[in-house]
Amino acid sequence: MSVTISMPKLGETVTEGTILAWVKEIGEFVKEDDILVEISTDKVDTEVPSPAEGILTSILVPAGTTVEVGTDICVLGGDAEETSDDRQPTTDEGAATEEAESETPDDQRPTPDDQADRSRRAVISPVVRKLAAEHGIDLAMVPGTGDGGRITRKDVDAFVAATPITDVRQPTSEPAPVAQAPVTESSIVSRTSSVVSPATAGETRDIPHIRSLIAENMVAARQTAAHAWTSVEVDYERVAQVRLANKDAFKAAEGFSLTYLPFIARATMEALAAFPVVNSQFDLEGGAHTFHRQVNMGLAIDLDQKGLVVANIPGTDSMTMRAIARSVRATAEAAHENRLGPDDLHGFTFTITNPGPFGSFMSAPIIPPPNAAIMSTDTVVKRPVVVEMADGSDGIAIHHVGYLGLSWDHRVFDGSTAVLFLRRVKENLETWDWNQELK
Repeated sequence: MSVTISMPKLGETVTEGTILAWVKEIGEFVKEDDILVEISTDKVDTEVPSPAEGILTSILVPAGTTVEVGTDICVLGGDAEETSDDRQPTTDEGAATEEAESETPDDQRPTPDDQADRSRRAVISPVVRKLAAEHGIDLAMVPGTGDGGRITRKDVDAFVAATPITDVRQPTSEPAPVAQAPVTESSIVSRTSSVVSPATAGETRDIPHIRSLIAENMVAARQTAAHAWTSVEVDYERVAQVRLANKDAFKAAEGFSLTYLPFIARATMEALAAFPVVNSQFDLEGGAHTFHRQVNMGLAIDLDQKGLVVANIPGTDSMTMRAIARSVRATAEAAHENRLGPDDLHGFTFTITNPGPFGSFMSAPIIPPPNAAIMSTDTVVKRPVVVEMADGSDGIAIHHVGYLGLSWDHRVFDGSTAVLFLRRVKENLETWDWNQELK
C-alpha cells in the first residue's frame, strides 16, 4: 500500500514552501520520523520527518521548487522489509564488486551494511552544511545519529553545545573567526561579538537565504505600511536604582541579570491596554481593522550579525515583570541555539527591538506587518538633568536617561495617538513602584 505525502503546514501563517533538498533517495527505505526532506519557508529552513514508513518510490516535487501547502510532494510504497539494499547487483556491478573484494584483505573488507552506512553518512543536507559553516565545524568530527550515521541538524546543535569554541576546527577556505563571546545579560537579546567569518575587501559572496528573506520582508513592509516615527526621552533613574538594589538577589534567584528591557516591556503592556489601537491589525484591502484581545510581544533578536528574527512571546500583557524577564531570556537563548520553529516566528501583535546594547542613540525600525507599530529601546546613559529640589527650586542631578522610538503606521492612527502612547510608557517608567513590580 502506498502513502502520498503532502507539503506540510509549517506554521499557521505559512502557505507555501520550497524544497531545499531530498534527504532520502528513490528506492531507499524510510522509517517513520526519519528526516525525509528539507523545506524552506518565509520564516525558517527546517528538516521535515516522514509521517509514515516505506520505500520512497516517487519524488513529485524536485529540489528548488516552491509549492503550496497541501501539494503532494512524494510517494512511499512497498513492503517495509523491502529496502533498496535488497536489490541484486547487475552483471557489471557484481563484477566490479568481486574485483574490489578480491583486492581487499578479509579482516579489512567492508560489509554491505558498512558501505551503506558510509554512503548515508556522506549525505549532508544544505541546512546541516550551512549550520556547520556558521559555527566553523568540520563535519568529520560530528557523530551522526541519523539513519546509517547520517549527520542531522540536531547532531550539529549538540556538537556545538558540547564543544568549547577553541576545539572547533575552522574551515580552511575562510579566515579564522574572531572568538565568540557568550550571550551576556547586558546584551539582552543580541550579542556584540564580530561575525564568525568576517568579509574581506574585494570579496564576493553568495547571499545567504536568511538575508534574502529579510530583504524581501523589509521591502514588502516599507511598501505596505505608511511609516512615521516619534520618540520621547525617558528618565530611567527610578528604574536604575531598583535594578541596583535588586541585582544580586535577582541573579541568585533567576540565574541571569536584571536588564532594562523587562521594565520597558511591562510599562508598555499597560500603555497598550490604554491605547489598544497601537496593538491592532489593519487590513485595508479586506476592509477590516482588528483590535487584539491580548498582547503577543514580538522580540527582535540579532543572530550574531548574520540575520534578524522576530520571535513571539504570547500573552505578554498577562505576565508579571519577572515572568517577562524569564520569557525574554528563554526566547533569546532559543534563537541563538537555532531552536525556534515556524510557530515561534509569527503571531506577535506589537514588536520591541533593542539596539541599545550596541550603543544606539535613536532608532527608527521598520514595522513588521500586520503590526501597527514597533518600538525601539535605545542606550541608557548617565546625563545631567534639571530636577526640582525639595524647596521647589531647580537643581542639577546625574540621572540615567535614554530614548524610546516608535515607528507607527499612519494608516492606522495619527501622531497624537503615537505621542500619547509613548508618554504613557514614559510616565510608567518614571513613576511606578518598581520594587512592588519585582515581587
